[in-house]
Amino acid sequence: MVAKMITGKNIRGLLLYNENKVEAHQAELIMASRFGGDIEDLSFKNKLARFENLTMLNSRVKTNALHIMLNFDTSEKIGTAKLQQIAADYMEKIGFGDQPYLVYQHKDASHDHLHIVTTNMQADSKRINLHNIGRLLSEPARKAIEIAYGLVKAEGKGLKEALGIKPIDIAKAIYGKTPTKRAITNVVSEVTNTYKFSSIAELNAVLRQFNVVADRGREDTLMYEKKGLIYSILDQKGHKIGIPFKASSLNGKPTLKNLEAKFERNKEKCKPFKDDLKKRIEKVFSRYTTISKATFLQELQKQYIQAAFRQNEQGFIYGLTFIDNKYRTVFNGSDLGKDYSAKAITERFAPTDELKTYLKPQQQTHYLRKAEQDTSYLRAPEPVKFLEALFDKPDYEPPVNGPRKRRKKKRKDISQDHHLTL
Repeated sequence: MVAKMITGKNIRGLLLYNENKVEAHQAELIMASRFGGDIEDLSFKNKLARFENLTMLNSRVKTNALHIMLNFDTSEKIGTAKLQQIAADYMEKIGFGDQPYLVYQHKDASHDHLHIVTTNMQADSKRINLHNIGRLLSEPARKAIEIAYGLVKAEGKGLKEALGIKPIDIAKAIYGKTPTKRAITNVVSEVTNTYKFSSIAELNAVLRQFNVVADRGREDTLMYEKKGLIYSILDQKGHKIGIPFKASSLNGKPTLKNLEAKFERNKEKCKPFKDDLKKRIEKVFSRYTTISKATFLQELQKQYIQAAFRQNEQGFIYGLTFIDNKYRTVFNGSDLGKDYSAKAITERFAPTDELKTYLKPQQQTHYLRKAEQDTSYLRAPEPVKFLEALFDKPDYEPPVNGPRKRRKKKRKDISQDHHLTL
């Protein structure tokens, strides 16, 4: 079993995320502890009020929400009754047995997994300390539960492998299938809470996998100057569609200010996963004597890795981003080392794979800065425009009606120029 905890400041957002999954038939509420009623009788308003009655007791406490995910191995098929017992036992062991909490069984992946929503605010207006709760309480609880219930041990299979049993699927936002704002909220909430990215460009690399994009607008706009941010749904061709929504209007408020607060912390959190990502990339290359770009991208996906080459409108490549969906981390190729930059990776492809063109180093800074608000870099350029950009047009084009005779220019007699001083 693998347990993961995410703390937050918006209990409403966590609750909405899981309730929307229930409404979409991708999850089921299987337990409501200390809610004083049957699950069937609890409305969204009832659930939210139960939590907010506690969180409002002490307005000084900002971090008052806790989202817990318990993941089980794909080989384990656990019944609802046993899942309820495991959830209750786990919450008791981490000190939340007397807190109100909701347990949702999600059905959007091939392995069983639970999402638990609760608050650390107690009835006496004091808070349960969340500092190091994962290491001090959650890990011992996980190990004890594995033994008590005969579950597959994370260490037994290798902790990293267990964590990546199969990435939890995030449903793609499809225009018209669900209300636009809800679809965007579901994707943005999950991505910003679980992925580690250190720029808007890296965030967009992840969001685009799920048909959503964050946009700051052009640099010359008031929105960009005021550090505004909007989110839109994308169609299959990567074009924005439907009504965009301000970040401040979405649950969890994924504004630029709030995201920037995570950037530096995420850089540190990504470091432990760097070597594993490099090994999996090299594993793909080791299987082939020569490999094309298309095959490389396909093989990476089998390793739960997405690679996005960044290029400008003319097709010039200026960067590469790796999205590790297994451990939910994002790296620029150059951050992994010089052997994983866009140029180095592309040079390892079969020579006939494609015509490779790169920007000069001094030109890259401009496009890296532009990529923060321009997300078109993830779309391949049109082949014709790409080739036109590489070859200059000829200086002379023969006319349709045959060659023209050149007129001889008359040579000016400088002696007749009355302005000339001898």
